[in-house]
Amino acid sequence: MESCFYYWGPLLFRTKINKEDLIKINNLCKKDRTKDARKTLAGHLDHEYLIEKEKLFKILFKYFEIYKDFYYEWYRKKISSIEINSSWVNYMKKGDYNPPHVHLGCQLSSVIYLKIPDVLKKEHNDYAGSIKDGGPAGISFFHGENRSLSIDQVQLFPEEGDFFIFPAFLRHSVSPFKSDVERVSVAANFKIT
Repeated sequence: MESCFYYWGPLLFRTKINKEDLIKINNLCKKDRTKDARKTLAGHLDHEYLIEKEKLFKILFKYFEIYKDFYYEWYRKKISSIEINSSWVNYMKKGDYNPPHVHLGCQLSSVIYLKIPDVLKKEHNDYAGSIKDGGPAGISFFHGENRSLSIDQVQLFPEEGDFFIFPAFLRHSVSPFKSDVERVSVAANFKIT
């Protein structure tokens, strides 16, 4: 008897950025008030700054070559080209968070994790609340409605070097944390053809 199952919903892709490339990306990030990005973003953070998108994309290009293979496997469509729309760095501190949101004016969004202090890993592991919200410093992705026999959420605790690519319409949020440390991530949006 032949059996199979069907992939369903959006592609949430995760890979690792190598250490050399992480250093290059980190060098693009600065707390520069002249590049304040907060007015265009959903986050409740005090420090979000635009970074040089073309320089970032040059570093990320090889990872998108891998993503294209997964995209084809998932959707059975090829991507001819990808161009970067925007990019910014998030310096998240105690109490900061990103409410559930989507990204507009693009087809793909992404996040790269540059710094996850060990104390956040401990806070996340010791968390006694419902993991449905992602837990402290966790990222959650939501698709569709909450129904039985359906997976409508994915909650993840990122590691340094994680690179997620996902459709821009995929709702996501980032939970606050209590530790007095800084968590650093880079987000970017892309158009595909």
